Amino acid sequence: MHIRFTKMQGAGNDFVVLDETRGPLGLNTAQYRFLADRHFGVGADQILTVRPSPAPGLDFEYVIHNADGGEVEHCGNGARCFVRYVRDKGLTDKTSVRVKVQQGEIELTMNPDGRVTVNMGAPVFDWERVPFNPIGLISDQVNGWPVFDLDLGDLGVAPSMARVGVVSMGNPHAVQRVDDVDTFPVLAQGPLIEHHPAFPKRVNAGFMQIVSRSQIKLRVFERGSGETLACGTGACAAVVAGIRQGWLDSRVDVQTHGGVLTIEWAGQADSPVMMTGPATSVFDGEIDVPDTLS
Repeated sequence: MHIRFTKMQGAGNDFVVLDETRGPLGLNTAQYRFLADRHFGVGADQILTVRPSPAPGLDFEYVIHNADGGEVEHCGNGARCFVRYVRDKGLTDKTSVRVKVQQGEIELTMNPDGRVTVNMGAPVFDWERVPFNPIGLISDQVNGWPVFDLDLGDLGVAPSMARVGVVSMGNPHAVQRVDDVDTFPVLAQGPLIEHHPAFPKRVNAGFMQIVSRSQIKLRVFERGSGETLACGTGACAAVVAGIRQGWLDSRVDVQTHGGVLTIEWAGQADSPVMMTGPATSVFDGEIDVPDTLS
């Protein structure tokens, strides 16, 4: 199968973007995995697919596959790249578009400075909807918000316990505060948190260092992709967790390895989280995707 694609990145989180507005490509899990492969395919953290509006009041549908080929619910950095893509390719001339994602709808706005603001919706704290099963875990309260201790076993090179706040931003996140995000053993703890049995659909592991009430440093080990240079939903989850625990103000700059994202949240459970950051096209290309892959 011969397909056209666009390579994009948002704060270093990189994507292959596919246009299915004129018809489905019909890719399977192995073919998505091939496109994401940095040796044999294009190389990306996620594959983003643009589809036509599925209902009145919506401009497009937006589907995300991780580098392992599995479909996931949400991707904040990808959402910003999505709106730049549909404008750059002439699929819309709107500065704000409303888009269907797996678990709801989001609104994306192109700013005059070229950055993109995404209304990420309200955070989800209901354990069933995250999903998260806290039975058997040791818990505590920080500023009235529950945090949980995850036993990671004897790692030798990393702390065997992770104290996390749990929240969904359309996809599940477990966020812990660390003293120094640059030296913390993210690659040792990340896979163990991702696959911890308390998370039936796995989880994104966030590691947050608080610099001030308006600035944090963040690394995220994403389920199905490993550590990425930036994670938009992870930045939102970290700021929400920090505000709930009384550590952060309502507007926070999040420093990732790939750049800075600005997150705003009023603090009420039903208030939307707003994320602003860059979105850049890298190049357009064409690739032959094998019909038979496993």
